[in-house]
Amino acid sequence: MSKSALVFGASGVTGWSFVNEILNDYPQSQVWKRVHALTNRPLSQEQSQWPKDQRLNIVSGIDLLQGSQEQLESTIAEKIPDIAEVTHVYYLAYKAGTDVQKELEEAVAMFQRSTLAIDKLSPELEFLVLQTGAKMYGCHLLDNHPTDYLQVPHKESQPRLKQPYHDLLFYHPQMDWLEDYAKDKKWSWIDTRPDIIIGFVPNQNFYSLGTVMGIYLALWKEVHGSGSEATFPGTQKSWVALSNDSSSDMIARQTIYLSLHPEQVTKGTGYNVADAKEPSSWSKKWPALCSYFGLIGTGPSDTPPEMRKFIKENIGTWKKLEAEKGLQTGHADSPLTFPGFEYFLMTQFDFDRQYDMTKTYATGFNEERDTLHAWGLVFDRMRKAKIIP
Repeated sequence: MSKSALVFGASGVTGWSFVNEILNDYPQSQVWKRVHALTNRPLSQEQSQWPKDQRLNIVSGIDLLQGSQEQLESTIAEKIPDIAEVTHVYYLAYKAGTDVQKELEEAVAMFQRSTLAIDKLSPELEFLVLQTGAKMYGCHLLDNHPTDYLQVPHKESQPRLKQPYHDLLFYHPQMDWLEDYAKDKKWSWIDTRPDIIIGFVPNQNFYSLGTVMGIYLALWKEVHGSGSEATFPGTQKSWVALSNDSSSDMIARQTIYLSLHPEQVTKGTGYNVADAKEPSSWSKKWPALCSYFGLIGTGPSDTPPEMRKFIKENIGTWKKLEAEKGLQTGHADSPLTFPGFEYFLMTQFDFDRQYDMTKTYATGFNEERDTLHAWGLVFDRMRKAKIIP
């Protein structure tokens, strides 16, 4: 048990699974002696839904943008007494915002300050992972996504976004800085690239498609009954568009595997992370998700239902359900949730954006998961946490 992990953004939609997988001894027992879970907001062990384990250290309240660099390092050293033993850092922190320039500046500053601190405080550091994503391939540009030099299936070797989009994406200055800073370091690093992340979050989140989908389908069942038909809440184009689901469990497993096998990876390069080698579409996934709730998933209509609108229109039914089933309150229509993000994801991502998964699977990682397995685990955890009935 020689490895010690530090997870930035541990209560987020990806970070939660990293901590969970480590505490459940992935990839095997006798590897992890410690995991430090850094969260911005306070989080108790009971609320977290992580296993009760003496190896877990939940650290809340470290603001990566607050104070001088020396003050940040002092705070980290104080809250993580065994910081010197950390061998693996998974940087998954993200401060959401609507001001693109401010978001970029804060994202770069947070990452630089945290990396400088860990490099100084953790002499045993072996590996650092920066999670980026499908924006590397321009998927967030929607109708403007470049198809001349970024073609599907997206490979990690594809060129970066060209201007004017290049300088608007904070991944680029993060990676450029890290490449320069780490070139002579003994530790290695990579960036990992999930698509839309499907995962469980114990508290309310800026955007989590798994959370909204679970609440929506549970509410649909309550309103329309078990066995009823649930129309796909998206367009005909998004119904057939190809992509690779990136569930947080598989992101965690693939990333942890890569970080524990530095001999199999190329330092300073990107790795696509996803549930399976082959892409899928909502036409396959939607019926499977509906079946989990005892519903019949049907294809799109001319006027697709809006999940957020349906939840708001039936919030009284949901609150009654919360009271009857002893559910947590505040998740269904949280003010922390970015308004309308799920409608955006279900209607605007209507083009093929599938990944080439050859590079990641060539390292020796071989696990794959289907839709019901990956999403079902999220819904199972939501039930256990009493977020849905």
